[in-house]
Amino acid sequence: MVQQSRALWIPACVIVLAVVIDLATPPDVTSAPLLMVAPVSAAPLLMPWGIVTVGLVSMAVHAGLARMDGTLGWHHGVPNQVTLLAVTVLAVLINRTLHRQHARTRRALHVAAVAQRAVLPRPPSRLDGLEIAARYVPAENEAMIGGDLYVVQSTPHGTRLMVGDVRGKGLGAVNAVCADIGAFRYAADEAEDLAQLVLALERALLREGGRRGGLEQQEGFTTALVAEFSTDLNVVRMVNRGHPPPLLLDVHGTATVLEPSQEAPPLGIVTLGDWVFPVDSFSFPPGSTLLCYTDGITESRDAAGRFYDAAARLPVLLRRGARAGTRVTPSQTLDALVGDVRRHAGGKRQDDQALLALHRPSE
Repeated sequence: MVQQSRALWIPACVIVLAVVIDLATPPDVTSAPLLMVAPVSAAPLLMPWGIVTVGLVSMAVHAGLARMDGTLGWHHGVPNQVTLLAVTVLAVLINRTLHRQHARTRRALHVAAVAQRAVLPRPPSRLDGLEIAARYVPAENEAMIGGDLYVVQSTPHGTRLMVGDVRGKGLGAVNAVCADIGAFRYAADEAEDLAQLVLALERALLREGGRRGGLEQQEGFTTALVAEFSTDLNVVRMVNRGHPPPLLLDVHGTATVLEPSQEAPPLGIVTLGDWVFPVDSFSFPPGSTLLCYTDGITESRDAAGRFYDAAARLPVLLRRGARAGTRVTPSQTLDALVGDVRRHAGGKRQDDQALLALHRPSE
């Protein structure tokens, strides 16, 4: 009801403007065309009864102005009244059409949201002593599913995770995301170590690429960060296959980029032959947060073309958030980062953004 009241100001202002123009001009100048704009402007804003009300008010105002000007007759007044009535009916029909289209859009978005939760389920907020938060920000608001992914899983070998970005867009990329997550779900429980897990993912991607007619014809590779925490959480081990390196935030909010000791190509590329990839280990003391993200963060640019620097910006954001004297949660960290990237890029998103934050509480 409040929104309807606010939306009523637009057609009301049109009617007032028409009255002012009619009173300020000679009698042979009519503002009827402007009055016809009022019900049309109400079509996307008001309910049908509101549109009819605007139309009737427009007709009454026109009749009063025409009577003052002496033009309320069969020559000008009656045709304008009939036209106002027809425009009002047309506005109601437009409103009904827009309402049906919006209803279909809402249903499609609901289906997309359900599909996204099925394809990319949100990880639990707590798992094996870790506090976890995740965000998926699509490049386009209507496209709720894309080629970025994250998955966290408790396994007999510790907590394991993957953050990745599939080459390409559309349904092909979604199919590859499903293949990646399905392969990870199975291999994360079975693989004895991180190297075996990555090799299992590689084989799964090659099989999927073969089913879709060849790796180079479709979305053939995935940049991925695959990591696991030791059972005591003191160490995080990771393999980086062409993915933006994650950040390690210590208890003081200092950000450290966890660069791989050796570069390795994305998963699923066979044209480069066999590739030896390292398993890097990093200390993960209490109070630390591991922040992983896709290149939708690192490749966001401002008006001058400068890329976003999460390692430089995050400590500033965390200090701002901690001024109230409360601990910044992983969820708040991701919200602050997403908002800062949006401001950096002037509100424009160049690519999908998938983010994952895993925090070890202080003992």
